[in-house]
Amino acid sequence: MEGSGEQPSPQPQHPGDHRIRDGDFVVLKREDVFKAVQVQRRKKVTFEKQWFYLDNVIGHSYGTTFEVTSGGSLQPKKKREEPTAETKEAGTDNRNIVDDGKSQKLTQDDIKALKDKGIKGEEIVQQLIENSTTFRDKTEFAQDKYIKKKKKKYEAIITVVKPSTRILSIMYYAREPGKINHMRYDTLAQMLTLGNIRAGNKMIVMETCAGLVLGAMMERMGGFGSIIQLYPGGGPVRAATACFGFPKSFLNGLYEFPLNKVDSLLHGTFSAEMLSSEPKDSALVEGSNGTLEEKQASEQENEDSMAEAPESNHPEDQETMETISQDPEHKGSKERGSKKDYIQEKQRRQEEQRKRHLEAAALLSERNADGLIVASRFHPTPLLLSLLDFVAPSRPFVVYCQYKEPLLECYTKLRERGGVINLRLSETWLRNYQVLPDRSHPKLLMSGGGGYLLSGFTVAMDNLKADTRLKSNASTLESQETEEPAAKKRKCPESDS
Repeated sequence: MEGSGEQPSPQPQHPGDHRIRDGDFVVLKREDVFKAVQVQRRKKVTFEKQWFYLDNVIGHSYGTTFEVTSGGSLQPKKKREEPTAETKEAGTDNRNIVDDGKSQKLTQDDIKALKDKGIKGEEIVQQLIENSTTFRDKTEFAQDKYIKKKKKKYEAIITVVKPSTRILSIMYYAREPGKINHMRYDTLAQMLTLGNIRAGNKMIVMETCAGLVLGAMMERMGGFGSIIQLYPGGGPVRAATACFGFPKSFLNGLYEFPLNKVDSLLHGTFSAEMLSSEPKDSALVEGSNGTLEEKQASEQENEDSMAEAPESNHPEDQETMETISQDPEHKGSKERGSKKDYIQEKQRRQEEQRKRHLEAAALLSERNADGLIVASRFHPTPLLLSLLDFVAPSRPFVVYCQYKEPLLECYTKLRERGGVINLRLSETWLRNYQVLPDRSHPKLLMSGGGGYLLSGFTVAMDNLKADTRLKSNASTLESQETEEPAAKKRKCPESDS
């Protein structure tokens, strides 16, 4: 495939990739709550009202469960044998149990004292069970529910899992659905299937879902092929894409192109000079984090040097005082050097981004993309009508929108325009089930909606228009030849009579 054949093949996975390393992106899991973080030594992480350090997770396998101990340290949790059904004492029903708050002998002060002594949550739960007067009268199911509830409250158990499309989409939909336009995880799965995302494709994506859709496509393609991302504003937002922790080889086939230059590319008026002013703003946006961090670091160093200067003002430190007296001149030259380096780095980034934009423009100009994915907060009709011209015939396209009405309008416009077949507007219905022995049933709470999808396939536009014109002309000729004069129609009944 042109444009994607020159890129180097992705590196094979290292045998130790299943183990957590320093700098890896991981997802913390506790019950049904997820949080994506980067593993860094001596960095405090807060999750579900618990703070801890991730130093001890380095070297362990993904999927390992840890327990938060005193001092914020994580220790691997040892598996404990659950009591068998024979050893459990349980009642027949709960009709005689009254929830008056007096069944628990331990008070809040007692529980707090146990925590202050450093007793683990597992032991606290065991003491709560032993000091409950109604626990043994509850049914077996009620006992399991009670233990699960207390464990969630007092045991700080955290599982470290590897990021994936399913986990990150569930995390975003539960924590910050507005950032992904309320796209549910099953809807994202439908998009990947209907869009035929696979290795070796040349895909176009326009999304404002914090980079979640882009990351899902990159994971599905596995580093093979090319993706052109169209972005509004100063630069693409890829917060969720970074959480996947893709290797650098995956980024070789990723291109970006500003959305406001698509119109000029369609009309053939696009030129390299049009990008001369674009990288200045977008490079600043893209490199703003690093620049700000460099500025803050330099300011912090200046503040630290200013704070340390009075402490070294002792009679025995004459050499230090001479050095400090020469500091302003040395400092000025250092600032000039750092400023020069910053300008050179900025120019290098601008030139690199300009080159990537030109490569993306060349790929789009070929107009042979293997698919199109649109999932943005903007109205889908003008986006889709413009971007379909870059897609080759007999290729799929998928458009996501949180609401049905914009897609209905888009459906009508596509019917009028032509060049597409198999148009389908769909909504997926999802309901979670509780699967437990003797008590499997649908959960009471379910999602109200996960958005709507408009999908279809492109066809050759010119041939279709020619065929419709020929068919219309042929039909008019046939109607003129077969239609009988009105006089003959009136004479027919007279001859029969």
